[in-house]
Amino acid sequence: MYLISFKGVICGMLSKDYKDLAFPLLREYLIHLRVIKSKSEKTIEEYFIDIRTFFRFLKIHRDLVSSELPFDEIPIDDIGTDLIKSVSLADAYEFMTYLVDERNNNSSTRLRKTSSLRGFFNFLTLKKHILDENPLKELETPQQKKSKPKFLTLEQSVQLLEAVDGKHRERDYCIITLFLNCGLRLSELVGLNVTDINPDNFIRVLGKGNKERIIYLNEACVSAINDYLRVRPAEGLEDRNALFISAHKKRMSTSMVQKLVYKYIEKIGLSAQGYSCHKLRHTAATLMYQHGNVDVLVLQDILGHANLGTTQIYTHLNTKQKEDAAKANPLSKIKKKNV
Repeated sequence: MYLISFKGVICGMLSKDYKDLAFPLLREYLIHLRVIKSKSEKTIEEYFIDIRTFFRFLKIHRDLVSSELPFDEIPIDDIGTDLIKSVSLADAYEFMTYLVDERNNNSSTRLRKTSSLRGFFNFLTLKKHILDENPLKELETPQQKKSKPKFLTLEQSVQLLEAVDGKHRERDYCIITLFLNCGLRLSELVGLNVTDINPDNFIRVLGKGNKERIIYLNEACVSAINDYLRVRPAEGLEDRNALFISAHKKRMSTSMVQKLVYKYIEKIGLSAQGYSCHKLRHTAATLMYQHGNVDVLVLQDILGHANLGTTQIYTHLNTKQKEDAAKANPLSKIKKKNV
């Protein structure tokens, strides 16, 4: 099934790097991720890079290439089943050590690489039956330091909206409004089409894994969208469906939107504090939870989180709310009677 796909339409789903630089079994795995698992192109690219890095390391570790060959030039298109079958758990831990000592990878990056490798070898074991057992199934996940998400306060959010000006102010205001009110991911915002906007005041958003969800628009969003649509270019567009159009009449890219957000963040004096488009998503979630008393399950659906645990980080942000909850308990004033 997969071999036929390489020569057909599905092959076009993978970038030139994947098709030309990956060995056949890796190409099959990437197609499996795209077609069966519905992973995004960005996720597939990350998996490819992670697995490529591992096999480049393995070639050096096994003295299969000259030590003088630059790491980024080590080919992996010649990887065969013999090398794959020889991979051990010890190799994986040597790789993790290399990532720390030589590449300065943090725990988050190593966590992703661990997931990439386990997934690939699981595919070889359970789907391709090349391995009798996944040699990396016991590979431990790096411990991650849990940090609270960074977000703008309500006052800072208002300042950010008020800072919008210039030739494209309607477009820019609409973008920031959707970030702060809907909690969109950057990729979701740039992927919006005009046809995703429903007259009944909701938008269809295509999230991670090509999962579609509905987000209802409040008055601020409806007003911002209508103001922008009145001035949105209509002629000479490269992509007529794209909602947000650049000055060159193309769909705005992620980098364009990032620069736009950074510009206004800098304008209100917060550029040194590391705010970004993703921080605006955190801001939306935090404001909804802290000021709107939105149920965490509803918040999970709005944000498009696959796991409730990801959403629950927002339930630990406000100490005052936890104090108020404790005081609200009807037993909070019941004390032991003196005998």
